Amino acid sequence: MEKTSTDALPLTMNSSEKQETVCIFGTGDFGRSLGLRMLQCGYSIVFGSRNPRRSSLLPSGAEVLSYSEAAQKSDIIIATIHREHYDFLTELTEVLKGKILVDVSNNLKINQYPESNAEHLAQLVPGAHVVKAFNTISAWALQSGALDASRQVFVCGNDSKAKQRVMDIARALGLTPLDKGSLMAANEIENYPLQLFPMWKAPFYLSAVLCVFFFFYCVIREVIYPYVNGKQDSTFRMAISIPNRVFPITALTLLALVYLPGVIAAILQLYRGTKYRRFPDWLDHWMLCRKQLGLIALGFAFLHVLYTLVIPIRYYVRWTSTNRTINQITAKKENPFSTTTAWLNDSFIALGILGFFLFVLLGITSLPSVSNMVNWREFRFVQSKLGYLTLILCTAHTLVYGGKRFLSASVLRWYLPSAYVIALIIPCTLLVIKFILILPCIDKTLTRIRQGWERNPKFSDSALNGKTDI
Repeated sequence: MEKTSTDALPLTMNSSEKQETVCIFGTGDFGRSLGLRMLQCGYSIVFGSRNPRRSSLLPSGAEVLSYSEAAQKSDIIIATIHREHYDFLTELTEVLKGKILVDVSNNLKINQYPESNAEHLAQLVPGAHVVKAFNTISAWALQSGALDASRQVFVCGNDSKAKQRVMDIARALGLTPLDKGSLMAANEIENYPLQLFPMWKAPFYLSAVLCVFFFFYCVIREVIYPYVNGKQDSTFRMAISIPNRVFPITALTLLALVYLPGVIAAILQLYRGTKYRRFPDWLDHWMLCRKQLGLIALGFAFLHVLYTLVIPIRYYVRWTSTNRTINQITAKKENPFSTTTAWLNDSFIALGILGFFLFVLLGITSLPSVSNMVNWREFRFVQSKLGYLTLILCTAHTLVYGGKRFLSASVLRWYLPSAYVIALIIPCTLLVIKFILILPCIDKTLTRIRQGWERNPKFSDSALNGKTDI
């Protein structure tokens, strides 16, 4: 297979910038990828290496010298080396004095050292203007032109002119620099690449707890109960039947939990009579991870659809259908058509299809590439108005599924109701409260509060010191 070349990438720099020379300390994967990308964008590159003669994998057009010689060629040095190898820089203190020294290093774990790598570097070379940048960009992103990876580059440093020059380089490479302030922010920037789905942990744990709970609840009702009462082996239900109950129940519950914090926030604002009071920390965190909850809920909805599609080819379903047909033929009994049952069945399917369609629409509009193309009002309409419509349709889908059995005592097993009955508690409660909140008399008061009106003006000063509830 032919190796894809990035030489054809368009140059975005003007003629004066093309003549600028940048020094890169280190000839590893990241250093080589960064050097190649900068060469393609018109920069003159000189590499600094401890063994210049052994550096044979460098991109053509780049010069390789010793650290000291390379540093003298440019006033911008990008150090693509690990913290453990910083010691040699103390020998270059005089050479690096007054120059911009860019630190791109990362650690193996969060808060591995008392101070950040960039701050440690600034202590080793006090005469240089240390800037933290490019540590959130991978070598692969540089090689692919950042077309299929993150473009965001966090930049921090104590010298504003040094930061600006580094940010100009980032823009020339087709990246998006973001100024994070002074070098004190380096610790946060270095921890960022080490975080593993920080906003997804609570939603993942919650969804796992819900799945485990409903799975064992269904096992008790549909596997253990038949065995205890009639020695009937129903363990095969644990493969498809029970998961196909757990997945939609979890999806519906998580979807309701996406909109529940907004309702709780509205109740708090009505109770307090002001928006200038901070929400509890747990509610703040809950509201920040609503997108993750919704996307996980969509994933469970997809699983429910896939599991439902395989129902006709299951052995148990085919066996049951065949036996029912044979019994009807043997007994010469005809199963009369029920218009009511047909209506319930078709309504159940139609509500499920419409609910799933809107569910997918919500997921698509939450993607950055899509959300960036709509204004705030359009985004709010989709995520709020259509979001509640999705919740209503999915809740109705579950209610119609229960049909006449919903409150029937015959479905109780060891006094335990069906799992879908438990799943309806949060969505139905949420929809009832939301209906009350949109009543004109309550909605008018809530709107006034969110526009700045206060029932008790004594809280107005707190808006200057605390976090406002928007």
